[in-house]
Amino acid sequence: MDAVQAVAEPRRREILRLVWDAELSAGEIAGRFDVTFGAVSQHLKVLRDSGLVTLRQDGKRRFYRAEREAMGPLADYLQSMWATRLDTLAELAEAAEAAERSERSGGTAR
Repeated sequence: MDAVQAVAEPRRREILRLVWDAELSAGEIAGRFDVTFGAVSQHLKVLRDSGLVTLRQDGKRRFYRAEREAMGPLADYLQSMWATRLDTLAELAEAAEAAERSERSGGTAR
């Protein structure tokens, strides 16, 4: 499977986001999802086989990190996509906070 096909799946994109800046163990990654450890393990295998993550073993533990250099232009695309999502989330949070302040001061929320 090529890199584009690998990141087409939303859970794999989320795994990449999790290991973008920090190395995480397979258990830490799996703990962030509402699917079985086996399902997350399969996603990690696809990412590893596609060259999008690196694996480091320490005893029985497996640690994963995004392999940005191997992604080429795909890395820039993913970063911009995540930045856009964070900007949208920040805007929603600010709007909710403004509405709450308005309600507390007796105004109407819009």
